Amino acid sequence: MAQLVCRDLSLGYGASVLVSGLNFEVNAGDYLCVVGENGSGKSTLVRTMLGLQPPVRGVAAMEEGLRADEVGYLPQQTAMQRDFPASVREVVLSGCQGRCGLRPFYSREERRLAEGAMQRMGISGLARRCYRELSGGQQQRVLLARALCAARKALFLDEPVSGLDPQAGMEMYRVIETLNREEGVTVVMVSHDVASALKYASHILRLGEAVFFGAKEEYNREYQERQGVRS
Repeated sequence: MAQLVCRDLSLGYGASVLVSGLNFEVNAGDYLCVVGENGSGKSTLVRTMLGLQPPVRGVAAMEEGLRADEVGYLPQQTAMQRDFPASVREVVLSGCQGRCGLRPFYSREERRLAEGAMQRMGISGLARRCYRELSGGQQQRVLLARALCAARKALFLDEPVSGLDPQAGMEMYRVIETLNREEGVTVVMVSHDVASALKYASHILRLGEAVFFGAKEEYNREYQERQGVRS
């Protein structure tokens, strides 16, 4: 069942088109890694699929009952976001806002959810700390915990291991894999780490001069064929 559909999709800003004619679907439970060179439109694609910016042409739509308040999103951080003056617990709890509806407060269940997300990310001991006082890696864990609070059906991540040491990066990948395989959460992840993408993903979307979309096994075959042609 397709949860996300892109049809004849062109991405860019104004008259500047980064990529055109994208056609693909992301089904419930898929783990899609988006790879490509810098400037190929990876982050722009994620923002377009989330409805945060309009496409140049074509359609990017959520389907099969998927709603925006069921999707978690971990974007790349800006300098302003790194200096956010709130406690870790407050930042993580803010991921539950989509669940609150018109309530001006968090329920006991939502607070338990936030505590569980902090525990999963190993940041429970930082709950009272000010977010802007944390290291870059710690902040990334906080933001993923926040995204987990919103990710009832799908999780979008833009370079989630950025700023993490290799061990912390592997732990992050394992958390994402558990969400996907054991809890059925659909994952769409932008990554420069193609090796890890091939290890964990079910599908690969490569942007750039030679656009590719398909299962990772197909990507491996296509990659080997391209390498053979070059040699």
